[in-house]
Amino acid sequence: MNIQKNIDFEKSAGLVPAIIQDKLTSRVLMLGYMNKEALAKTQETGKVTFFSRSKQRLWTKGEESGNFLMLQDILVDCDSDTLLIKVNPVGPVCHTGNDTCWNEKNVGDFAFLNYLQGFIQQRFVEMPEGSYTTSLFKKGINRMAQKVGEEAVETVIEATNGTEEGFLYEASDLLYHLIVLLTSKGYSLDDLGRELKKRHK
Repeated sequence: MNIQKNIDFEKSAGLVPAIIQDKLTSRVLMLGYMNKEALAKTQETGKVTFFSRSKQRLWTKGEESGNFLMLQDILVDCDSDTLLIKVNPVGPVCHTGNDTCWNEKNVGDFAFLNYLQGFIQQRFVEMPEGSYTTSLFKKGINRMAQKVGEEAVETVIEATNGTEEGFLYEASDLLYHLIVLLTSKGYSLDDLGRELKKRHK
């Protein structure tokens, strides 16, 4: 990720804003500032480092608390003067102990579906050996569709005559196999969202 040459540090006296976002939940966690050295250290160590305007030095988030921001991706905005840094946070982000600097809860198990979809799409492209998902893709549309049907039946059985735990387990299996089938057909959960949005009154 050699992006230094794409950033206009001089526009704001050597510093650029760095918006920190949780890669999994998409929640905005905090805002900091980086100079060239802070960005370089972030890329080198994989832990987000800022230039502290109050301390007038480089400051790695979590260097005292242990609540590091583990680097996942860096994006530069259209004006080349703002960074969007996607992270996996280790613990709460704000010095107050809150999940974000806006006192929001950084929860989003639903957002894991986006991660899962991306993982399945990657399997579809790479087809690694030994992967269950790969084996489904290789068996073809008919088998994938059959698996969705089987999991749907098992979900119904658990819903009507099973346990709550069993119902959630089978419903999760159903959703996983549906995403696999969607991927094989060139679609995603976003396409389902658009279809449902059109129907919503």
